[in-house]
Parts: sequence; C-alpha cells; structure tokens
Amino acid sequence: MFGFDQYDQYDGLGLAQLVREKQVSAKELCEEAISRIEKINPIINAVVTPMFDIGYRIANGPLPQGPFAGVPFLLKDLTSAYAGVRMTWGCRAYKDYVPDFDSELVRRFKRAGVVPLGKTNTPEFGLMGITEPELHGPTRNPWNLFRTCGGSSGGSAAAVASGMVPIASGGDGGGSIRIPSCYCGLFGLKPTRGRTPTGPKFGELWQGAAVEHVLTRSVRDSAAMLDAVAGEDPGAPYVIKPPERPYSEEIQREPGSLKIAFNTQSPLGTETHETFKQAVVKTAKLLEELGHHVEEARPQIDGVRLANTYFALYFGEVAADIKLAESVLKRKVGRRDFEITTWFFGKLGHCHSSAEFVEAMRQWDIAARVMGEFHQKYDLYLTPTVAFPAAGIGELLPKFYEKIAMELVSFFHLAPVAKATGLVNQIAIQTLAKTPFTQLANFTGQPAMNVPLHWDEEGMPCGVQFIAPFGDEATLFRLAAQLEKAKPWVDKRPPLAVKR
Repeated sequence: MFGFDQYDQYDGLGLAQLVREKQVSAKELCEEAISRIEKINPIINAVVTPMFDIGYRIANGPLPQGPFAGVPFLLKDLTSAYAGVRMTWGCRAYKDYVPDFDSELVRRFKRAGVVPLGKTNTPEFGLMGITEPELHGPTRNPWNLFRTCGGSSGGSAAAVASGMVPIASGGDGGGSIRIPSCYCGLFGLKPTRGRTPTGPKFGELWQGAAVEHVLTRSVRDSAAMLDAVAGEDPGAPYVIKPPERPYSEEIQREPGSLKIAFNTQSPLGTETHETFKQAVVKTAKLLEELGHHVEEARPQIDGVRLANTYFALYFGEVAADIKLAESVLKRKVGRRDFEITTWFFGKLGHCHSSAEFVEAMRQWDIAARVMGEFHQKYDLYLTPTVAFPAAGIGELLPKFYEKIAMELVSFFHLAPVAKATGLVNQIAIQTLAKTPFTQLANFTGQPAMNVPLHWDEEGMPCGVQFIAPFGDEATLFRLAAQLEKAKPWVDKRPPLAVKR
C-alpha cells in the first residue's frame, strides 16, 4: 500500500504504475510534489517559476496514455518553451518573456503523461557549469548546501536529488546533464546528436553540441523517456538511424562482454583530483568482475586545441543570442540586460572571423573521425565525469577585479586586444579545468552518460562517465542497468530529503 512518506522512494515509472493501479491518484501525487517543493525550494532554490495551477489542471483531467501518466515533472528554464509560462533563460532580459508556443520536446513530454509543476533554475543562457544566475540566485546542492549542484541543468538535478520530483528535463551542450548528475548523485544521459527534437524554433542547438533529455534516479526512467520523446520533428536538419528496439527493452538485455578503455588524465593536461581518479579505477575493477575487458587507453585527440574551438562556438553563440533577444523581445538590449560575463563573451564572439569558426567546426569533425576509429577497438570509453569535487557556492563566479576588467574591455571595445594577447585561450582552459571530460561527446555528437556509482569520504556523489559510439545509446543503457543492479544507487538520499 502506497504511503506519501514513500513518495521519493519511487521512480517515475513506479509512480505511474501506482496511478494505473489506482493505488494513488495523479491529483494526490501532484499535491505531494507541490508540498515538497514548498518545503524544500526555499532551502535549495531549484524551482524559479512554479506551474502549480497547470499541474493541478492536468492532474485533475483525463491523463494521456503515456508511460509517465500522472508523474510530477519539472522543466529546465532554457529552450523548453511552454505556452503561457515565462521562460527566462536565467537572464534579466527575458525575466518577463512568455512564449505563446510549446517547443516540440515539451509537446512530447506532455504526450508522455507528465504533470509539469514548474521551471528549474539555470545559469544565464546555460553558459556555466554552475547554477548561480544573478536573476534567480544560486541553486544549492542537496548533499551539501554550501556546494554547487553543477550546471547548466543544476536546478533540475537539485530538484530530483532532493525528492521534489523523480524526473526533470535538462540539456547538455558541454556536460550540462552529466555534470549536475555527477554532483547530485543521479543518472544522466546525453543522447546522440539529433536523437531528440529541437523544433519548432531551432535546428541544431549550439551547432549540434547541445542535446536535450532528462535527469533521473533510475536508468529505466531515462530509457523510457527517451523512447517517448526521441525522433526527428518537421524540418529537422537530418535524420539519424533509429534504435533497433525500444530502450526500455534494451535495459532488460545483458550487455555481453564489452571491451572498455579507461583514462583518468585530463584532456587539457590539467589536474584530476585523486577522488575522481579512484572512482574510475574502482569502476574498472567492477567492470572486470562483471566480465568486461578493461584496459587503459585514450584517443589521440588534442584536448587543448578542441577546448579553444569550443570557445569559438561558445562566444559566437552568445553574441547571436544577445542579438536574438532583440528580435524576440522586440526592443533594443544593452549591457544591463545581461551579466557582465555574458556581455563580455558576446563581445568576444564578434572577434572571430567566419574562417576561424569554420576551422573550429572542422576540428570537431576530425575528432569525430578519431573517435570512430577508437571505437573500432573499444565498445565504450570510461573517464571521470568531472575533475574536481563540487565547488563552493560563489567560488567559481568572477572575482570583483575580473568583473571590472570585463567591464573595461567591453566599454572600450578592447575585446580584439584580449583575443590577440591570448587571454581568450586562458579563459578557455581555466573555465574547463574543473570539468574537462564531458565536452568531447558534445564535439563528436556521441551519446554519453554519468553513472552515480561512488560517494566520497565527505558523503558527496562521485560519478563516472561512459561514452559510446555515435547512435549507440543501447549499449550505454544495457551497461547502466547492469551497474545499477550490481551497485545500486537509487535508494541513496541526501540528508536534505524531506518526509511528510
């Protein structure tokens, strides 16, 4: 018999089954989730725009016949447009923006049967690996309130980890699903480029680097949701090969004996914390015990060069987003509409030539070819998800003197000088040094996942990353299900978890 004190012991599919069996109603689950959001959110600041009235209306009406019918759900406040609900992108310019359309992914979430209860916090334009926007303030990690939850899907990660909802949406353009999943002890899969829809307003997100999906506790929730939302939409830039069978079936299949390469060295040549090195070593040992062949190896890729190509894209996308804001908001925008870091990055975006941008994209294509060859020998590639433990709140924000420098460079139009002096390259390496492992799969379009197998001596989650060949989420899901069974994490809860 279901008791509301057991709410956060169920994953999304578990709650949906209870609704189907009439052990609990969607309305009752909605009320329980809202109660938990009201208790927990003032502490961690994960939900920035409540949608309780919409949730009540959906929960009280006839539910779609989807796999998650009646399940409380949260949407990341970035690209996930929901008609009639504000979408801020974590940005002052958009603080009052209300779209009049649903994004295609939101339409598919609706058909899956979820009950949306709010929008979750994200850094401005999803640019940071931490979630501390000036507009909404920082989201705190439920495992340690003084630590970051990661980003850019930090609000979603904190909400799921704290027990508000069992599943929430996220996007990943450089690790933004995997990084917060690592810091918050969740399963987080970035699908293959093109696997989930981007319409109706976008083609490729971040030139294909960014892909949307969800953050979950259980592997099966992630698999079932990908089954529900995957596939091209009208006007998609290309169509990728569909899976051989539903991912929900794949997790019932044994992965077989896989050949897995592992590496703990940062692709940037920067330091990796011993805790995260040991997480990979322990995972490699577990994999061998499960019958897999594991050996130390790494693809021959220039990580520093790729990092610099990433920022050619990054700065260009920011400049374009600032320009897009004028079209969407139908007014001129200026410095005070954005955080200084965003504004500065936008200025840098105007310093790269079209030739430099094309060369950067060609480097991504080369990296994809290298990884294609690498996977001729290895089924999967295992690395740390991140290089260092979750930083303290505020620790990774720009210092006062850095803000002043960015203000001066922007005001006096000195961005070309900053680029010419190599400052841009320094920014690239310093920014990615804490999380250097996740971007590779964004460059190449490959699916990758964080698996929350370990916790450190301070009780903080410590996940590992697996990267699969392009289009091969199936192998990731099969292995993840095997690891979840061998070393369960679903019942682990942060001390913040609130009971009724």
